[in-house]
Amino acid sequence: MYNDFTATDRWTKKQVHCVYQALIVAIATRHADAVDIKFLVDGRTIWIALPLPAWVEYKNREGRDITDPLAIQIAGHYLKSALESGEGVGRDMYALTVEQTLAHLDAVVEKATEVTA
Repeated sequence: MYNDFTATDRWTKKQVHCVYQALIVAIATRHADAVDIKFLVDGRTIWIALPLPAWVEYKNREGRDITDPLAIQIAGHYLKSALESGEGVGRDMYALTVEQTLAHLDAVVEKATEVTA
């Protein structure tokens, strides 16, 4: 769903093409307790940082793991929402809270359930 998608930028009304490119555990690169997910947005690099405590909270809440593919979907869902709401202006990195991560996870799961139903 969110590996390769388009979104309409709220301010310019322009369609932007977003493509997932990489997933990196941020502990190794910037000593952060997060997973960084890289997208190209019309060729410009945007990083979405998901906090690792969200993995623990989701495991405690649902008894399941956030897999790498699910993390990519969460980040993509956030990116699409940010662009379409006007929040996605000019920054190269967006750091989500645990609550935001889980809310976007829930939205991704709900959308996947609708698609398969």
